[in-house]
Amino acid sequence: MAFICPQPPYLNPVVPFSGIIQGSLQEGLQITVNGAVLASSGTRFAVNFQTGPSDNDIAFHFNPRFESGGYLVCNTKQNGRWGPEERKTPLPLQRGSPFELSFLVQSSHFQVTVNGSLFVQYSHRVPFHRVDTLSVTGIVQLSSISFQNTRAAPVQPAFSTMHFSQAARFPHKPKGRKPQKERVNHAVLSAPQHMFPQNPAVPPPAYPNPAYPLPFFTGIPGGLYPSKSIIVFGTVLPSAQRFHINLRSGSDIAFHLNPRFDENAVVRNTQVNGSWGSEERRLSGKMPFTRGQSFSVWIQCEGHCLRVAVNGGHLCEYHHRLRDLPAINNLEVAGDIHLTHVRT
Repeated sequence: MAFICPQPPYLNPVVPFSGIIQGSLQEGLQITVNGAVLASSGTRFAVNFQTGPSDNDIAFHFNPRFESGGYLVCNTKQNGRWGPEERKTPLPLQRGSPFELSFLVQSSHFQVTVNGSLFVQYSHRVPFHRVDTLSVTGIVQLSSISFQNTRAAPVQPAFSTMHFSQAARFPHKPKGRKPQKERVNHAVLSAPQHMFPQNPAVPPPAYPNPAYPLPFFTGIPGGLYPSKSIIVFGTVLPSAQRFHINLRSGSDIAFHLNPRFDENAVVRNTQVNGSWGSEERRLSGKMPFTRGQSFSVWIQCEGHCLRVAVNGGHLCEYHHRLRDLPAINNLEVAGDIHLTHVRT
């Protein structure tokens, strides 16, 4: 069954994080948190479903603790007072490792899966529709927080806006196109709608599996066209040398994005009939990828080029070398990363 997104995801939110759940919790809403447990000091993190930005009223406190062999604490706080704890072992999370947590709201309980496996159910102690805020604290780095309505019909809104922990910084558009104003939403800046429009006729597939086999291949429905966006989330392996994201047209590679840690460079190129063209390496800033850290890559197609953002910040423009954009209809990801999420 296809799902729709009741609200856009938060991408690379900074921890501690607090964000609005638009429309509050509803039965059938699934919230998926992708990230990695830090290997640094500290022993705990928490995902809180709460009423408002204050932590006085927390309907569901999901609190993994990496102490005493590792265990999970679940609880509810009302008017600043905690209720009785519920504990569960063993803890299916490890320091230094990526994770995917999915919280599905059922009529009587929260259902939580960890890395695709059911882990715990937590019965509601307060009405869940009061919950309008999600917060994350502790020893984690986040790559995305996404929302799915598992009970709705598969309808895609004509335009949707992706949320960033900071505003995406693309160069100015050519004159003649009036940019829309950015707006602030609960301390999270949103990229302008014209920057990342979606095709209303083709809902973008989402692959929530936290562990993709690499190399990973998938189709790009409809191929490329102006305003088409492709998003890739992952975590760079601690010993990474290189990885690549390829947009392919048959056996040709229309766009090759190739971060190289052994050269401290991000190489862009095109391959036609087995032969590479001239490399592009120049960046306006420093290398945006870091070993051992999560990342997001956003590729947006324009009429004359591809605009690429990494972690919400502009990386580069790449002028089309293959002009038949609809024929560029396959995505390939491979190399020294852990791939966590793809939208095409």
